[in-house]
Amino acid sequence: MSSVIRIRDIKTILTQPAQSRLVIVKVLTSEPGLHGLGCATFTQRVFAVQAAIERHLKPFLIGREVDRIEEIWQMTMVHGYWRNGPVLNNAISGVDQALWDIQGKRAGMPLYQLLGGKSREAAAVYVHADGRDPQEVEANVRKLVEQGFRYVRIQMGGYGGQTSDLVKPENAPDGNYFDPRAYSRSMLKTIEYVRGRTDQAIELIHDVHERLHPIDALQFAKDVEPYKLFFLEDVLAPEDIGWFKIIRQQSATPLAMGELFNNPHEWRGLITDQLIDFIRAHISQIGGITPARNLAIFAGTFGVRTAWHGPGDTSPVGHAANLHLDVWAPNFGIQEWYQPSELEYEMFPGLPQVRKGYLYPNDNPGLGIELDEQLAARYPCEEIVEKWTQTRLPDGSPARP
Repeated sequence: MSSVIRIRDIKTILTQPAQSRLVIVKVLTSEPGLHGLGCATFTQRVFAVQAAIERHLKPFLIGREVDRIEEIWQMTMVHGYWRNGPVLNNAISGVDQALWDIQGKRAGMPLYQLLGGKSREAAAVYVHADGRDPQEVEANVRKLVEQGFRYVRIQMGGYGGQTSDLVKPENAPDGNYFDPRAYSRSMLKTIEYVRGRTDQAIELIHDVHERLHPIDALQFAKDVEPYKLFFLEDVLAPEDIGWFKIIRQQSATPLAMGELFNNPHEWRGLITDQLIDFIRAHISQIGGITPARNLAIFAGTFGVRTAWHGPGDTSPVGHAANLHLDVWAPNFGIQEWYQPSELEYEMFPGLPQVRKGYLYPNDNPGLGIELDEQLAARYPCEEIVEKWTQTRLPDGSPARP
């Protein structure tokens, strides 16, 4: 290979092999056959991310040296003047992850080697169990345990709980309704039920998904304390993070936060004041591997562990990036896992595999994952208006999802 390799082209690939719409960035280089993949998935705004890459980042980046990853990240972050927003951060992430993928391929090493090598052979994962009632939730937990999982997030009736008993005003608009206080009562009973009927060695997690008012979130964190959750996730919205200090003073429930974070100011104080136990950032949302590496090191200094966001609306490329950070980071805590379909494994060769509750990286250079573009093209992104994020309180007031 020549000593200087440059960005020749950038492709934005949209595909939807399952429920979530995915954005994959492919960076092509001046070296024939050498390319990198990155995740830029903001599933609710895929076309905005696509436009940001194609109309803004691509013209700016073509011709730049592929090994100047840090400089490119810093310059793309400030080039638009306004920064730290989800659309631009995801667009930057797609390029950033692809450049790290290229760097690993040039070195002939998996990405975790470039980060500093393994701290562990595989990453423990948690998976999701839902149900219509506590009995069904428990049954679904047991099924996952039989498959070898030891960490399980439990919900009942999705985020916000059951809605069949809601009394709405006349002419109430359509939407995804929920009652925060009814959710608190029913979910506490469910956690108590499942905890009392499962092996204590099985770690339980619950995601409030920012559905509670801060004072009710405080009460929930206190009420759930006897059940020894592995962590309570997103008990507050980012707009309410000032309440974490009060919750910390009154509850010993471990707290995880961060999947909606964009800006370092959102997590900096929570970490330095040791108000959370796990940082849950969505890697593409904060701008890619470069800032995630820095965040993991920063969090580790204050005893905060990583628990990167890993749902179905993180692409398989993003899950591969998560895993490389997981096996490297000395302060790794747990990794969320979404259990991909056979189609996704076919579309993304190299997608990591789970065995007995552990997610294993392969030893291929870079991120170790590729994309079958012809297969991806057969599953284009639907042009839909999201329904689940049109959330409302019982009286019809718009609410955070």
